[in-house]
Amino acid sequence: MAERTGPTAERGGGAGPSGPVRSALSDDDLSAEGLSGAEAARLLAADGPNELPAGRRRNLLRQGWDVVRQPMLLLLLGAGTINFLLAEPFDGVLLLSFVAVVIAITVYQEHKTENALAALRDLSSPRALVIRDGRQLRIAGRDVVRGDVVVLAEGDRVPADAVLLRCRSFSVDESALTGEAVPVRKVPFPGPGFRSAAAQAPGGDATPWIFSGTLVVKGQGAALVKETGPGTALGRIGTALRSIDAERTPLQREIDRLVRFIAVFGVAAAAVVVVVHALIRGNLLQGLLAGIATAMAMLPEEFPVVLTVFLALGAWRMSRRHVLTRRAPVIEALGSVTVVCVDKTGTLTQNRMTVREFTVGTDTCALDGSRLPEAFHQAAEFAVLASPPTPFDPMDKAFRAAGDTYLADTGHLHADWELVREYPLSESLLALSHVWRSPDGERYVIAAKGAPEAIADLCHFGPEQRATLIRQVETATAGGQRVLGIAGASFNTLDRLPEEQHDFDFEYLGLAGLTDPLRPGVAEAVGACARAGVRTVMVTGDYPGTALAIAREAGLDAAAGVITGPELAAMTDAELARRIRTVSVFARMVPEQKLQLIRALRLNGEIVGMTGDGVNDAPALRAADIGIAMGGRGTDVAREAAGLVITDDDFTSIADGIRQGRGIFDNLRKAMAYVIAVHVPIVGMALLPVFVAAWPLVLLPVQIAFLELIIDPACSVVFEAEQTDPRIMEQPPRRVGAPLFDRAALAVAVGQGCSVLAAVTVVYLWSIGAGTDPLVVRSLAFATLVVGNFALILVNRSWRLPVWRTLRERRNPALGWVLAGGAVLLALLLGTPWLREAFNLGSLTAAQWLLTLGAGCAGVLWFEVYKVLRRP
Repeated sequence: MAERTGPTAERGGGAGPSGPVRSALSDDDLSAEGLSGAEAARLLAADGPNELPAGRRRNLLRQGWDVVRQPMLLLLLGAGTINFLLAEPFDGVLLLSFVAVVIAITVYQEHKTENALAALRDLSSPRALVIRDGRQLRIAGRDVVRGDVVVLAEGDRVPADAVLLRCRSFSVDESALTGEAVPVRKVPFPGPGFRSAAAQAPGGDATPWIFSGTLVVKGQGAALVKETGPGTALGRIGTALRSIDAERTPLQREIDRLVRFIAVFGVAAAAVVVVVHALIRGNLLQGLLAGIATAMAMLPEEFPVVLTVFLALGAWRMSRRHVLTRRAPVIEALGSVTVVCVDKTGTLTQNRMTVREFTVGTDTCALDGSRLPEAFHQAAEFAVLASPPTPFDPMDKAFRAAGDTYLADTGHLHADWELVREYPLSESLLALSHVWRSPDGERYVIAAKGAPEAIADLCHFGPEQRATLIRQVETATAGGQRVLGIAGASFNTLDRLPEEQHDFDFEYLGLAGLTDPLRPGVAEAVGACARAGVRTVMVTGDYPGTALAIAREAGLDAAAGVITGPELAAMTDAELARRIRTVSVFARMVPEQKLQLIRALRLNGEIVGMTGDGVNDAPALRAADIGIAMGGRGTDVAREAAGLVITDDDFTSIADGIRQGRGIFDNLRKAMAYVIAVHVPIVGMALLPVFVAAWPLVLLPVQIAFLELIIDPACSVVFEAEQTDPRIMEQPPRRVGAPLFDRAALAVAVGQGCSVLAAVTVVYLWSIGAGTDPLVVRSLAFATLVVGNFALILVNRSWRLPVWRTLRERRNPALGWVLAGGAVLLALLLGTPWLREAFNLGSLTAAQWLLTLGAGCAGVLWFEVYKVLRRP
């Protein structure tokens, strides 16, 4: 959202020391202590979390049953049954034991995925600003308890049923409960009986009751929580919990199509194998086993598992780096974004304002810690009066801090004055006014602050005064200052206050210059985005001079100058689309104009990420390809409209989110390439021996089940944990709608599999030609296949770096466990007599072990050469 001078709810804060329990705000005290931390914890334990009943998480038994129903496990169970029919109970028991191991691996993977999704649901749930131990504290909505005092502002989602104690211009959208789209006005509870009063039903105007799930559309207030969770009006209706969207993404649909195609082809191939085996070898049950082995070899059950694990755990890992992914398609879109439009204040800058100087008339005084001259006291006094008593906005805090520092003991601070009314800023007038009454005063004192041109409007400046003001503002903004005008007026307390600020007779008092330093690392992040083909566009409500100064400091391309909001409003979409190709700085913008920017960028074929934090930003956040809400200072409405939430409001996190999103997609592509490559030799060795009666079968269901013990964790654990390629941000954005595999990538994956198949086939045919025992032939082919599997894992960790460099430069603990575990299992399998007998394998000599090792590695050596040749 463009920068605002009005107050916004503070996002953040911490718990203070415990104090006396005070459950409500007094009539005149907006800083009451509320509950203590200990009392809140006791109530939370007694009442349970403030959330609606959700579906129970599956227990281990249910998870196991869901796994058993998967096609791969059904094939294993079928193969075990056939072995029992063939009077080979040991083989049947062995296959069933593999079923148990595969179930354990799958349940573990699903458990990690469900935990990640649960963590994301907790993070994406509405937040609540409560008063605990006398301090404002931002907590998860589920942790709100009865007796909490919640502080609400425009754009917040009401976390629980409550009664208003204090409010100002407070309106709520209750359409979620009543169906009535018109917001209803709320008023404080009259009198002291709010603790025992019974809540009314939702709906109706001028009531003190607010309800969970409704939206604050105007004003500010503080309320005492009366009911939480199932006890709320929303809970009684039985509305289901909002959860992470379950829509199928384009990538998921692509995988679904691929799985269906391969599955149909695999079933057909398995049927052919059964028939051919029965005709050539004359044994139908053995043919059924061979057919099951073929179906197992071709069944691509890893694809959907890999996709689910990568999206869930990838989103969880991103959340730990301050980037919350609220919808799965966002991870896919991150790799395609070409332009990121970001707010200046709080995103590029630290949002920690300090008053740098005051200008009165032609004189300017810097606030450097020395005494403030008397001539500047009135401007400073009215800047403080134009700020809320309990400030939330960084600029309001800056004015209050300046007043405490420079006006102490001067008689210009008025802690005993009463705030009677606030005139908020609007899109047509970027200024606000506070009306105050002193304890013994007969006249109201009105303090106004806002954009200098708005203050000039309120003070009815003539052309010369405006020209002087503009020169002063340009001088200040050229140095990167945020400049606000200050004005004052008085009004008879016996008269009715006017409806608009314009009706006061304001006197111009001066200008205040504030500074907001750039966040550390922003310039580096902007540069990293530029190298990745992602342009950064700054959108701000500040003056052009301030915007350009910050843009240059942040490393944005400011050579083409700046476009202001009024200039943008006068442009056609086509003209704006032409200008926006080179202009990266937009100043004096209002939130509604963000939609114009999105339309213009899309006319140029850009994929747009747009930041926002306020209610008025929600349309732009929904319209952008990637809506990015500020989780720290942003409203709940903005969070719900966005696909990404940056929890620390820092642009560097946006850049890091793009890098992580690209990394997730890159690792996903490598995992899928490995799955395709490893299935090619498995399918080949399941099919090849079937057509020649004299050749021994290599892969029976029990051998394929063993291979799955390596393939499953490799594709869903090793590649998911792989570190992001450091050069991922040097690649151009991914084309929108581009498939997971283009022809070149698919050719590489299939080529890897074919080369491993060729290596295994050479060993297999050589051993047959040498008159080797059929059991040893099977062992040689099987061991070569397992080694080739290991080699495929290693070479696919990076499609750019050779294996030795990935082992040296990229740490991946999961890789060591999978490779070591697979190697130990293979050694036990071929080195233990009873296991060899169970798997119908023979013993290998040292020379034969070396043969399998060399052949398995040789099958992928060409890909290492390919990496060297294609390296830029």
